[in-house]
Amino acid sequence: MAESKALWELLRQAADPGVADALKTAVETGPDRTLCRINPLAFAASHELGEEPVIGALVHAARIGLFDMAWNVLCPGCGGVLETGAALKTLNRTEYACALCAADYSPTLDELVEVTFTVNPKIRRIAAHDPDSLSLPEYMRQIFWGSGIEFPDDLDGEMNKVTLDVMDLAPGEKAAMSLTLPAEFGIIFDPVTHTAVFLDVSGERTTERRSLSVVLSEATAQSTTHHLRPGPIRIAIENKSGRRTIPGVWIHNAEMSALMNRRRPFLTATRVLSNQTFRDLYRNAMLDPEQRFRITNLTILFTDLMGSTALYDRVGDLAAFDLVRHHFSALLTAVAAEGGAVVKTIGDAVMATFPAPDRAIRAAMRMREEMRKINDKRGSQDLALNIGLHEGPCLAVTLNDRQDYFGQTVNIASRVQGLADPTAILATQPIVESAEVARLVGEAGYWTRSRQLSLRGVSEAFTIYEIREREPATAAA
Repeated sequence: MAESKALWELLRQAADPGVADALKTAVETGPDRTLCRINPLAFAASHELGEEPVIGALVHAARIGLFDMAWNVLCPGCGGVLETGAALKTLNRTEYACALCAADYSPTLDELVEVTFTVNPKIRRIAAHDPDSLSLPEYMRQIFWGSGIEFPDDLDGEMNKVTLDVMDLAPGEKAAMSLTLPAEFGIIFDPVTHTAVFLDVSGERTTERRSLSVVLSEATAQSTTHHLRPGPIRIAIENKSGRRTIPGVWIHNAEMSALMNRRRPFLTATRVLSNQTFRDLYRNAMLDPEQRFRITNLTILFTDLMGSTALYDRVGDLAAFDLVRHHFSALLTAVAAEGGAVVKTIGDAVMATFPAPDRAIRAAMRMREEMRKINDKRGSQDLALNIGLHEGPCLAVTLNDRQDYFGQTVNIASRVQGLADPTAILATQPIVESAEVARLVGEAGYWTRSRQLSLRGVSEAFTIYEIREREPATAAA
């Protein structure tokens, strides 16, 4: 108890105190199921807290041992967890199979990999720490489905609508169920071993009693299909896995589709990797050198100080060093405030990533304002910042023992920054065409003007937008 109290106090000092208190209250008073695979975005919404403070607090809480962080590969079809690991580097397959959906998927960090948090058993032991004790509905809620499923108030009742029968089998146990198959598409499914047997039931009803055998094992998830007529059947199931299993016969009807299609936003791996708190605390625990994860869309921002060499010559090494260090601190603060992360610095340049383009534009505006404040305080214009942005697909990789990003999107963002000058933020068409960015630019009193420019190493001409402030509205394009 004393150790737990000390950890909570440490969390209050390291993260937002209000979020730390909300998490502590949830752990002390919340039902077990609310403490398994916590969805940070849903937690923030239900407690009227900011998403970034909640994410940051949970990342801190995982680092000090209050929670366990998990990286889950999701099936986009049913929302089920296909594999889970304590670190992203443990998810090392290029393709994952969902037996329930009979489909294969390549994991993408911004769509199919989520990050969740479960209370550590040393802080509070919950039912999910012993999943073999869970009923079928609670196993589906807490273990099988990811945090992107919006569960109905009466999950047990909704599950009953789609389940004809279910059994509980210990390791090595055999059992059979007898039932009458309706003329609907059925599935014999075990969420523990991810075994699925499809029953395509159609045609005229029969009175003949059929038999079907199913073996559950811990081998790779697989699916088979049997074409049957409606009527009586005896289904024998043998559990050859080393786990307790809970196979059932499900009907793929409208209720089942509604149950799996109730979705809500979840914390993606891309967003975590673009979170400054995570990058600071887990600097060396992201990807293995041989891992390559696809990201379908990431916003990348590059900055560079214009004339930094002349700055050192003009004000001297010591003063210039202090100025450049102050500049880096201001940029880091601006990036973190918008839920982004600094990937690396290259000389006086910065590469940062963001989960959405409007956050990156807002950060760029903050950067310009911070440079203005520093210059005004000094009574000079020593710090002049060039900023360029682009978004698109890329790869998350490890380069030089550091989590990094690779691909043409990164190259284009860098080239755009190379064309910039301190009078405007430069962004590509996909950035500016975002509805959120358009609204932000208008509300902030900025205007845009487009230009067709050639980028070194890129064959096609690019539409680049200058985002400028305090200019006549008639100049807008």
